[in-house]
Amino acid sequence: MKLTTRQDIEAPLDFVYAQLTDFDHFERMAMRRGAEVERTDRLRSPGVGMAWRIRFAFRGRPRTVQVRFADAEPGAHLAWAFDSPSLAGTAQVELVSLSPRRTRMTVVSEVKPKTLAARLLVQSARLAKGRVQRKLDVASGQLANMIEEQARGAARA
Repeated sequence: MKLTTRQDIEAPLDFVYAQLTDFDHFERMAMRRGAEVERTDRLRSPGVGMAWRIRFAFRGRPRTVQVRFADAEPGAHLAWAFDSPSLAGTAQVELVSLSPRRTRMTVVSEVKPKTLAARLLVQSARLAKGRVQRKLDVASGQLANMIEEQARGAARA
């Protein structure tokens, strides 16, 4: 199942890219929401190849997902791959400068089931694609708003 969303962000492209690669910030956000986040790579500096094991509860059951920072082109795109016992997939973020102070962020995510139960989950998500798409739009909108707030704070400082 493939989903795409697009957001225009009132911030320069380089600033948006820097915010999206602030992995420590995203780790803290996940932990505040109750997830256990563990780095599994041995890289000394942030970059392609970083990996995490994330444990969280979803629908009343504990889940574990392996996430790997798969690809990056500074100022243009980022890609992550994730794998769990039942699902695998990718998430790609494309960035395009619309003006010196405005950036378009396009997020493309794809999920593939690995088990029968996951196939049923993905099929039910396909049937409710409108609702799933709205949730993705809201989540990416919240991310865009967070980046805009950071940009306004940086401009004042």
